[in-house]
Amino acid sequence: EKDPELFEQQVQIVCNTYLEAPELYFQYNTHTVSVDEMTGIQALERNAKTICMKPGQPARIEFEYTRHGTLCLIGNWHVVLGQMIAPTIRPTRKEEDFCWHIQNTVATDPGAGWVFVVDNLNTHCSESLVRYVARLEGMDQSLGKKSKSGVLNSMASRQAFLSDRRHRIRFVYLPKHTSWLNQIEIVFGIVTRRVLR
Repeated sequence: EKDPELFEQQVQIVCNTYLEAPELYFQYNTHTVSVDEMTGIQALERNAKTICMKPGQPARIEFEYTRHGTLCLIGNWHVVLGQMIAPTIRPTRKEEDFCWHIQNTVATDPGAGWVFVVDNLNTHCSESLVRYVARLEGMDQSLGKKSKSGVLNSMASRQAFLSDRRHRIRFVYLPKHTSWLNQIEIVFGIVTRRVLR
């Protein structure tokens, strides 16, 4: 990071988000959720069943398989409950996929508050996400024009709007190159080692 002080402040915001999560959940009905995408998951089907091992003989796994394309898992790790909630599996991870995922997650407890910990991917601060949060907050939809003016002007202005602590639904953005701070990454690592391989 070019500015160590700024980096430290950004890391502290994320750490404080995790520390505040239990109180927000138990006292204020606010979920803190770590979110990210796991892309390029190959949907493979073995052409024959695995033959179980027998005494003196290892299991035999068919090497031929049929490809069914790739998928994207958008996962939510509930920081307080320590469990995956409302995952989305789709063929793509476009702006509309992520916005739909957030809407679907919020719909699991529509009256609650939500804090989403995310990285700096542009789909995590998209125009459609800003419009969705503004609508839920009961705000005027005149948010400016993307790349021109207002809240929608830039990634930075959209992130500032989406991370506003006054909103019932808000986002906390990780500093660049710190995916290790996002708890969902640990879950993805386990899924990769135990399930996908």
